[in-house]
Amino acid sequence: MKLAGLKSIENAHDESVWAATWVAATDSRPALLLTGSLDETVKLWRADELDLQRTNTGHCLGVVSVSAHPSGVIAASASLDSFVRVFDVDTNASIATLEAPPSEVWQMQFDPKGTTLAVAGGGSASVKLWDTATWKLIASLSIPRPEGSKPSDKSNSKKFVLSVAWSPDGRRLACGSMDGTISVFDVARAKFLHHLEGHSMPVRSLVYSPIDARVLFSASDDTHVHMYDAEGKSQVGAMSGHTSWVLSVDASPDGAAIATGSSDRTVRLWDLSMRAAVQTMSNHTDQVWGVSFRPMGGNGNRGGRLVSISDDKSISLYGYS
Repeated sequence: MKLAGLKSIENAHDESVWAATWVAATDSRPALLLTGSLDETVKLWRADELDLQRTNTGHCLGVVSVSAHPSGVIAASASLDSFVRVFDVDTNASIATLEAPPSEVWQMQFDPKGTTLAVAGGGSASVKLWDTATWKLIASLSIPRPEGSKPSDKSNSKKFVLSVAWSPDGRRLACGSMDGTISVFDVARAKFLHHLEGHSMPVRSLVYSPIDARVLFSASDDTHVHMYDAEGKSQVGAMSGHTSWVLSVDASPDGAAIATGSSDRTVRLWDLSMRAAVQTMSNHTDQVWGVSFRPMGGNGNRGGRLVSISDDKSISLYGYS
């Protein structure tokens, strides 16, 4: 795989762009790109041209995460205003508004079947699970305190939950914390299974391999990208090359590569057979907060696409075959 720069949009938002994801194609339209920004807006873009389709408002503080339902019909945006807004992708009609205490809404992701929305709970050291049929809270997965800690310890603040990822079979949920630990849960039983260790700083992004439900990738402020056997509780690889915080990681649809975005202003493409960076893209002039591969399939897709977003307010689109 080799990335080729296709298009960059300068000033795509009025402020830093902090979140991006792809909305699946439907029978009536191709896949769309969804972005969220510190400017409090969510924008929808046509995938191949990066033409702006619509700007959605509704938040009163910066948007920190966006997620799209697998159907491509609805999506959600989470903001520093402590609200998750669920909306119809094509009409922007509001479907639900989920409220949380301050600093308890960070990354979120719909499960592969689309029945549950997982929201990283920030300072509550938990992940909240919302039923997408009723928009009722159905579970709160609490991250256990480290063994041997005393009740008076302040260590819980370090369990601030930043990131979440579903396994491709929907059976496991992983979440990354401020202290560098990753917690894995059995979702059906709402049961904590184990921690994955190895990072020494915040884990801001996680993604499972789309082709192997055991394999989990993590991006951390310690500049490293780790590869875990999430069932066997073991680290099976570490990839180095970024010179500053790794803020985002995503896996290619075929599972052969991952892409990362960093505060060193670069996007890197990693070949998993070599466990090495094979390409570095330097389109951005500031921190790269998000990278996202477009899912395969759907009408109108012309080859593979990767997008990156940055504090420099821009969006970059790359192609690969």
